[in-house]
Amino acid sequence: MRSTSYRGSCGSARVALKRFGEANIRPGAPLATLEDALVPLYMLHRYQVEATTKLIGGVDYAFALRGDGQVATRAVAPAEQRRALAAVLGTLSTNALALPEPLATQIPPRPPSFPRGREHFKIHTSPVFDALAPAEAAAQHTVALLLAPERAARLIEQHARTAASPGLENVLDSLLAATWKARRPAGVAGEVQRAVDQVVLADLLALSRNPAASSQTRAVVGLTLQTLKTWAAGAAARAADPAERAHLASAEQQIAELQKDPKLVIPTPLAPPDGPPIGEDDEDD
Repeated sequence: MRSTSYRGSCGSARVALKRFGEANIRPGAPLATLEDALVPLYMLHRYQVEATTKLIGGVDYAFALRGDGQVATRAVAPAEQRRALAAVLGTLSTNALALPEPLATQIPPRPPSFPRGREHFKIHTSPVFDALAPAEAAAQHTVALLLAPERAARLIEQHARTAASPGLENVLDSLLAATWKARRPAGVAGEVQRAVDQVVLADLLALSRNPAASSQTRAVVGLTLQTLKTWAAGAAARAADPAERAHLASAEQQIAELQKDPKLVIPTPLAPPDGPPIGEDDEDD
Protein backbone atom coordinates (compact mmCIF):
# COMPACT_ATOMS: atom_id res chain seq x y z
CA MET A 1 0.00 0.00 0.00
CA ARG A 2 1.35 3.41 -0.91
CA SER A 3 2.08 5.84 1.88
CA THR A 4 3.93 9.05 2.63
CA SER A 5 2.32 9.28 6.06
CA TYR A 6 5.71 8.99 7.77
CA ARG A 7 5.72 12.81 7.85
CA GLY A 8 3.08 12.66 10.54
CA SER A 9 5.03 10.04 12.46
CA CYS A 10 8.22 12.09 12.32
CA GLY A 11 6.46 15.24 13.41
CA SER A 12 4.71 13.49 16.28
CA ALA A 13 7.96 11.87 17.39
CA ARG A 14 9.83 15.20 17.42
CA VAL A 15 7.14 16.79 19.57
CA ALA A 16 7.15 13.82 21.93
CA LEU A 17 10.96 13.85 22.17
CA LYS A 18 10.92 17.45 23.34
CA ARG A 19 8.73 16.36 26.27
CA PHE A 20 10.59 13.10 26.85
CA GLY A 21 12.10 12.58 30.29
CA GLU A 22 11.82 10.86 33.64
CA ALA A 23 8.03 10.79 33.44
CA ASN A 24 8.35 8.19 30.67
CA ILE A 25 9.52 5.52 33.13
CA ARG A 26 7.97 4.32 36.37
CA PRO A 27 9.10 5.81 39.72
CA GLY A 28 12.12 4.02 41.10
CA ALA A 29 13.21 2.61 37.72
CA PRO A 30 16.88 3.12 36.75
CA LEU A 31 17.26 6.26 34.64
CA ALA A 32 19.16 4.11 32.15
CA THR A 33 15.85 2.51 31.20
CA LEU A 34 14.85 5.79 29.59
CA GLU A 35 16.52 4.28 26.54
CA ASP A 36 13.98 1.43 26.57
CA ALA A 37 11.21 3.95 26.06
CA LEU A 38 13.28 6.12 23.71
CA VAL A 39 13.97 3.46 21.06
CA PRO A 40 10.39 2.86 19.83
CA LEU A 41 9.65 6.60 19.95
CA TYR A 42 12.79 7.62 18.07
CA MET A 43 12.30 4.88 15.48
CA LEU A 44 8.57 5.53 15.14
CA HIS A 45 8.97 6.38 11.46
CA ARG A 46 10.80 3.19 10.46
CA TYR A 47 7.83 1.44 8.79
CA GLN A 48 6.58 4.61 7.08
CA VAL A 49 10.07 5.13 5.63
CA GLU A 50 10.03 1.57 4.35
CA ALA A 51 6.63 2.05 2.72
CA THR A 52 7.59 5.39 1.16
CA THR A 53 10.92 4.13 -0.16
CA LYS A 54 9.08 1.41 -2.08
CA LEU A 55 7.67 4.13 -4.34
CA ILE A 56 11.18 5.08 -5.55
CA GLY A 57 11.88 2.88 -8.54
CA GLY A 58 8.59 1.25 -7.61
CA VAL A 59 6.31 -0.82 -9.78
CA ASP A 60 2.59 -1.43 -9.42
CA TYR A 61 1.89 -4.97 -10.53
CA ALA A 62 -0.80 -7.60 -10.55
CA PHE A 63 -0.60 -11.37 -10.78
CA ALA A 64 -2.47 -11.09 -14.04
CA LEU A 65 -3.89 -13.97 -16.00
CA ARG A 66 -4.24 -14.18 -19.73
CA GLY A 67 -7.44 -12.51 -20.77
CA ASP A 68 -8.37 -11.03 -17.37
CA GLY A 69 -7.75 -7.43 -18.52
CA GLN A 70 -5.41 -6.53 -15.67
CA VAL A 71 -2.31 -4.40 -16.27
CA ALA A 72 0.61 -6.67 -15.39
CA THR A 73 3.12 -3.94 -14.45
CA ARG A 74 3.16 -0.15 -14.33
CA ALA A 75 6.00 1.98 -12.96
CA VAL A 76 5.06 4.43 -10.23
CA ALA A 77 4.48 7.86 -11.78
CA PRO A 78 7.65 10.01 -11.99
CA ALA A 79 6.16 12.87 -9.96
CA GLU A 80 5.11 10.48 -7.20
CA GLN A 81 8.59 8.95 -7.12
CA ARG A 82 10.18 12.38 -6.76
CA ARG A 83 7.83 13.35 -3.94
CA ALA A 84 8.68 10.09 -2.19
CA LEU A 85 12.41 10.73 -2.62
CA ALA A 86 12.13 14.20 -1.11
CA ALA A 87 10.15 12.79 1.80
CA VAL A 88 12.63 10.00 2.49
CA LEU A 89 15.62 12.34 2.30
CA GLY A 90 13.91 14.55 4.86
CA THR A 91 14.45 11.80 7.45
CA LEU A 92 18.22 12.32 7.13
CA SER A 93 18.22 15.95 8.26
CA THR A 94 19.70 16.96 11.58
CA ASN A 95 16.31 18.42 12.54
CA ALA A 96 14.83 14.94 12.21
CA LEU A 97 17.68 13.04 13.85
CA ALA A 98 19.34 15.11 16.58
CA LEU A 99 18.22 14.31 20.12
CA PRO A 100 17.08 17.24 22.25
CA GLU A 101 20.18 18.30 24.19
CA PRO A 102 18.79 17.76 27.73
CA LEU A 103 17.75 14.22 26.83
CA ALA A 104 21.19 13.31 25.51
CA THR A 105 22.70 13.81 28.98
CA GLN A 106 19.88 12.26 31.06
CA ILE A 107 20.64 8.60 30.29
CA PRO A 108 23.41 7.08 32.47
CA PRO A 109 25.19 3.74 31.88
CA ARG A 110 23.01 0.67 32.31
CA PRO A 111 23.22 -1.18 35.66
CA PRO A 112 24.58 -4.76 35.46
CA SER A 113 21.08 -6.14 36.07
CA PHE A 114 19.78 -4.25 32.99
CA PRO A 115 22.12 -5.37 30.20
CA ARG A 116 22.07 -3.92 26.71
CA GLY A 117 20.16 -6.10 24.22
CA ARG A 118 18.96 -6.33 20.63
CA GLU A 119 16.20 -3.76 21.19
CA HIS A 120 18.66 -1.07 22.31
CA PHE A 121 20.86 1.19 20.22
CA LYS A 122 24.32 -0.14 19.45
CA ILE A 123 26.87 2.35 20.75
CA HIS A 124 30.46 3.51 20.21
CA THR A 125 30.83 5.05 23.67
CA SER A 126 30.41 2.12 26.07
CA PRO A 127 29.51 2.17 28.87
CA VAL A 128 27.84 5.59 28.57
CA PHE A 129 24.93 6.33 26.25
CA ASP A 130 25.94 7.38 22.73
CA ALA A 131 23.91 10.42 21.71
CA LEU A 132 24.98 10.06 18.06
CA ALA A 133 24.15 6.35 17.76
CA PRO A 134 20.38 6.84 17.25
CA ALA A 135 21.05 9.14 14.29
CA GLU A 136 23.52 6.67 12.77
CA ALA A 137 21.10 3.77 13.19
CA ALA A 138 18.10 5.66 11.80
CA ALA A 139 20.15 6.92 8.85
CA GLN A 140 21.36 3.39 8.13
CA HIS A 141 17.75 2.18 8.08
CA THR A 142 16.83 4.82 5.48
CA VAL A 143 19.95 4.68 3.31
CA ALA A 144 20.10 0.88 3.17
CA LEU A 145 16.53 0.81 1.89
CA LEU A 146 17.19 3.59 -0.62
CA LEU A 147 20.38 1.98 -1.98
CA ALA A 148 19.10 -1.57 -2.30
CA PRO A 149 20.72 -3.00 -5.47
CA GLU A 150 17.35 -4.11 -6.86
CA ARG A 151 15.98 -0.59 -6.52
CA ALA A 152 19.06 0.86 -8.18
CA ALA A 153 18.65 -1.44 -11.19
CA ARG A 154 14.96 -0.52 -11.52
CA LEU A 155 15.80 3.19 -11.40
CA ILE A 156 18.24 2.75 -14.27
CA GLU A 157 15.74 0.78 -16.35
CA GLN A 158 12.80 3.08 -15.66
CA HIS A 159 14.79 6.20 -16.50
CA ALA A 160 15.97 4.63 -19.76
CA ARG A 161 12.36 3.95 -20.67
CA THR A 162 10.87 7.22 -19.38
CA ALA A 163 13.23 10.19 -19.13
CA ALA A 164 11.00 11.94 -16.58
CA SER A 165 11.46 9.11 -14.08
CA PRO A 166 14.29 9.71 -11.61
CA GLY A 167 17.35 7.72 -12.59
CA LEU A 168 19.96 6.31 -10.25
CA GLU A 169 22.18 9.35 -10.92
CA ASN A 170 19.32 11.66 -9.85
CA VAL A 171 18.77 9.73 -6.64
CA LEU A 172 22.48 9.66 -5.74
CA ASP A 173 22.92 13.37 -6.50
CA SER A 174 19.90 14.18 -4.33
CA LEU A 175 21.22 11.95 -1.53
CA LEU A 176 24.60 13.69 -1.50
CA ALA A 177 22.98 17.12 -1.70
CA ALA A 178 20.89 16.28 1.38
CA THR A 179 23.87 14.96 3.36
CA TRP A 180 27.49 15.57 2.41
CA LYS A 181 26.85 18.78 0.52
CA ALA A 182 24.20 20.21 2.84
CA ARG A 183 24.88 23.29 4.95
CA ARG A 184 26.89 22.15 7.97
CA PRO A 185 25.43 23.04 11.38
CA ALA A 186 27.67 23.72 14.37
CA GLY A 187 28.07 21.79 17.61
CA VAL A 188 26.44 18.44 18.25
CA ALA A 189 24.17 18.85 15.21
CA GLY A 190 27.30 18.99 13.07
CA GLU A 191 28.51 15.70 14.54
CA VAL A 192 25.09 14.18 13.84
CA GLN A 193 25.40 15.26 10.21
CA ARG A 194 28.90 13.82 9.94
CA ALA A 195 27.63 10.52 11.32
CA VAL A 196 24.90 10.50 8.67
CA ASP A 197 27.44 11.35 5.96
CA GLN A 198 29.56 8.38 6.95
CA VAL A 199 26.53 6.08 6.71
CA VAL A 200 25.90 7.33 3.18
CA LEU A 201 29.54 6.84 2.20
CA ALA A 202 29.75 3.33 3.68
CA ASP A 203 26.59 2.23 1.89
CA LEU A 204 27.76 3.74 -1.42
CA LEU A 205 31.11 1.97 -1.11
CA ALA A 206 29.32 -1.29 -0.36
CA LEU A 207 26.94 -0.91 -3.30
CA SER A 208 29.83 -0.18 -5.67
CA ARG A 209 31.26 -3.63 -4.82
CA ASN A 210 28.02 -5.55 -4.31
CA PRO A 211 28.02 -8.62 -6.59
CA ALA A 212 24.20 -8.57 -6.54
CA ALA A 213 24.20 -5.10 -8.14
CA SER A 214 23.97 -4.77 -11.92
CA SER A 215 27.10 -3.75 -13.81
CA GLN A 216 25.57 -0.38 -14.67
CA THR A 217 24.64 0.19 -11.03
CA ARG A 218 28.25 -0.39 -10.01
CA ALA A 219 29.41 1.90 -12.83
CA VAL A 220 27.10 4.76 -11.82
CA VAL A 221 27.98 4.42 -8.14
CA GLY A 222 31.68 4.25 -8.98
CA LEU A 223 31.48 7.51 -10.92
CA THR A 224 29.51 9.11 -8.09
CA LEU A 225 32.22 8.10 -5.62
CA GLN A 226 34.95 9.49 -7.88
CA THR A 227 33.07 12.78 -8.12
CA LEU A 228 32.57 12.83 -4.34
CA LYS A 229 36.29 12.18 -3.80
CA THR A 230 37.23 15.15 -5.97
CA TRP A 231 34.65 17.37 -4.28
CA ALA A 232 35.76 16.30 -0.78
CA ALA A 233 39.40 17.10 -1.58
CA GLY A 234 38.48 20.63 -2.61
CA ALA A 235 36.10 21.13 0.31
CA ALA A 236 38.73 19.89 2.79
CA ALA A 237 41.22 22.42 1.50
CA ARG A 238 38.69 25.21 2.13
CA ALA A 239 37.31 23.98 5.47
CA ALA A 240 38.13 26.13 8.50
CA ASP A 241 36.73 23.70 11.08
CA PRO A 242 39.30 21.00 11.95
CA ALA A 243 36.56 18.40 12.56
CA GLU A 244 35.02 19.07 9.16
CA ARG A 245 38.42 19.05 7.47
CA ALA A 246 39.19 15.65 8.98
CA HIS A 247 35.75 14.37 7.96
CA LEU A 248 36.24 15.40 4.34
CA ALA A 249 39.81 14.15 4.15
CA SER A 250 38.67 10.80 5.53
CA ALA A 251 36.04 10.49 2.81
CA GLU A 252 38.64 11.16 0.13
CA GLN A 253 40.95 8.57 1.67
CA GLN A 254 38.27 5.88 2.06
CA ILE A 255 37.23 6.19 -1.57
CA ALA A 256 40.83 6.15 -2.79
CA GLU A 257 41.64 3.08 -0.70
CA LEU A 258 38.68 1.13 -2.08
CA GLN A 259 39.56 2.15 -5.63
CA LYS A 260 43.07 0.81 -5.03
CA ASP A 261 41.93 -2.38 -3.29
CA PRO A 262 38.38 -3.52 -4.21
CA LYS A 263 38.59 -6.29 -1.58
CA LEU A 264 39.03 -3.81 1.25
CA VAL A 265 36.67 -4.40 4.18
CA ILE A 266 34.12 -1.59 4.35
CA PRO A 267 33.07 -0.46 7.85
CA THR A 268 29.44 -1.30 8.57
CA PRO A 269 27.27 1.44 10.10
CA LEU A 270 25.37 0.72 13.29
CA ALA A 271 22.19 -1.22 12.53
CA PRO A 272 18.90 -0.02 14.04
CA PRO A 273 17.54 -1.87 17.06
CA ASP A 274 15.22 -4.77 16.43
CA GLY A 275 11.63 -3.65 16.07
CA PRO A 276 8.34 -5.45 16.59
CA PRO A 277 7.57 -7.67 13.58
CA ILE A 278 4.71 -6.36 11.47
CA GLY A 279 3.48 -8.82 8.86
CA GLU A 280 5.74 -11.21 7.01
CA ASP A 281 6.71 -9.18 3.93
CA ASP A 282 10.23 -7.84 4.44
CA GLU A 283 11.13 -7.32 0.80
CA ASP A 284 13.02 -4.13 0.04
CA ASP A 285 10.87 -3.17 -2.91
